Amino acid sequence: MCRRMKFLRCKPEQVPTGVGKKVAIIGAGTAGLGAAGILRCKGYQVTIYDMLPEPGGMLIFGIHVYRIPKPPVREGIKELMDAGVEFVLNTKINANVSYGLMDKIISPSHSVDLEDIIKDHDATLIATGTWESSRMKVPGEDLPWVFPSMEFIIATHLAKFGYKSWDIVPNISGKLMVIGGGYTAEDAAYIPITYDEFKNKISKVILSYRRSRKEAPMGVMEMNNIEAAGVEIWELTVPTEFKEVNSKRIVRLIRNTLVHAPGEKRPKPVPIPGSEFETEINFASKAVGEKPTAPLTNNCCGITLTDWGTIVTDKNLMTTRKGVFAAGDVVHGPSQLGPALKSGMDAANSIMRYLSSL
Repeated sequence: MCRRMKFLRCKPEQVPTGVGKKVAIIGAGTAGLGAAGILRCKGYQVTIYDMLPEPGGMLIFGIHVYRIPKPPVREGIKELMDAGVEFVLNTKINANVSYGLMDKIISPSHSVDLEDIIKDHDATLIATGTWESSRMKVPGEDLPWVFPSMEFIIATHLAKFGYKSWDIVPNISGKLMVIGGGYTAEDAAYIPITYDEFKNKISKVILSYRRSRKEAPMGVMEMNNIEAAGVEIWELTVPTEFKEVNSKRIVRLIRNTLVHAPGEKRPKPVPIPGSEFETEINFASKAVGEKPTAPLTNNCCGITLTDWGTIVTDKNLMTTRKGVFAAGDVVHGPSQLGPALKSGMDAANSIMRYLSSL
């Protein structure tokens, strides 16, 4: 295991002085940290704002500790701090913007207006990612024993690392069904059978995925790994309803077949008429995607969002507001860590070109 995840692109003692210009970064996740590591090495004063109690974003709170060990991430962040990057934590940008259940789970103690941050800095980078779970849009998904996976994972790590009480985490037991085929689904299935806080209470974890494992975003190897660890994989199935019958918790599913359409990268799952079936479970965890969590509503502060909620940028990652940039998943949609890091670094280079032109 590496000793440090590298964000700073120089040694702390090599940071030049006297540049004077200030850059705000909103979001202390992969893209924001990657941008900070470049900007600080060029001498810019960098302040990173985040609503969580510790920097790192998904790297710390959103991914299983086995998949992303936390000590190397924390060492990389400490190196940024040693180089002079400042962090303002427990702080939500624009208190009126709702992130749904995630607001209640994280419950930051402070808030700052985005407009104030923009005015107080020479450039601003928004890198707030995709933190809110998408809905399945099926009957019964709001029952108390059906919960979103990403919020479960974040709550679990906030409690596991001592920042919050375990009261914020669903008290799961018995048979758990996870719905999805991406990395969030992988962690939502793997955490309950590997973390000490859950594994003695869980009797079975089932993963329901609407395509076959060959099409799963997590990849065949990862799906095989969680299967080997004890997760039961139900390929080509998708829930159509959650319900309670005679005090039993029931999920109704339908089987799919895959149809290959011209021009499509992946085959489309098509329900097979008459293939519905039901099974009894205790809890269900929904991992069917995440939505962008921009810290603003459309056209707030002169910044435009797409219909899907991502931030509109030009080729240099500048938004529709001069001097305000955006990077990572809040621009491109959910991705892996590598693309998010590259996007943050690209934004940092664009910010430097912009500031040098002033």
